[in-house]
Amino acid sequence: FGAKAAPGYKQAKLIIRLIHAIASVVNADRSVPHLRVVFLPNYRVSLAEKIIPAADVSEQISTAGKEASGTGNMKFAINGALTIGTMDGANIEILEEVGGDNIYIFGLKADEVQRMRTDRSYNPREYSDRYPEIRRVMDAFRDDLFCPHEPGLFRWIYDRLLDPSDEYFHLADLVPYIEAHRTAQSDYLNKSLWSRKAILNVARMGKFSSDRTIMEYARDIWNLKQV
Repeated sequence: FGAKAAPGYKQAKLIIRLIHAIASVVNADRSVPHLRVVFLPNYRVSLAEKIIPAADVSEQISTAGKEASGTGNMKFAINGALTIGTMDGANIEILEEVGGDNIYIFGLKADEVQRMRTDRSYNPREYSDRYPEIRRVMDAFRDDLFCPHEPGLFRWIYDRLLDPSDEYFHLADLVPYIEAHRTAQSDYLNKSLWSRKAILNVARMGKFSSDRTIMEYARDIWNLKQV
């Protein structure tokens, strides 16, 4: 993980605290020696220059309708990382270019989110009751798995996720997100298949070059003529 929190943004700081707490649990678990949680402090461009070319998977998981655009996912894809993402922002354009077989799209669409918001049909407790995967996550927050020495530190996350007014509909997207990961994991074990998908991502990302973008701005917005 790499992130920053604004000085006055208490919840964002607690999320970073949570990442470190999860790392303490996961990294001490000898049953999964191959899995490590790492937090990179002071995330910045110079770190991104190292991380992006090295990544196999790019997670772009904003709730549909919440991401205005997105350029990080373009940088990952043009470096060969496969995207796990919602139908939101630039993920939609990447899907159009690389094809559905070479990206892992999951979750609610923007119109479905809007409909649930309008008719207030989202009931997070139904998802928690129905799916064991979600219940395990919720129990971890409720039972202080990640903060045994500071009981209640992350209880607000539990309460927020089970609040029907959660505008991000987190629990509605969680199981499809897990399934997308399982599909990607299965594909990753097939080296030739994964290599083909990665190469096609690189080959089909030319549309997102800065040259094309600047030309379109000059022509369509600034009304400038080439010289």
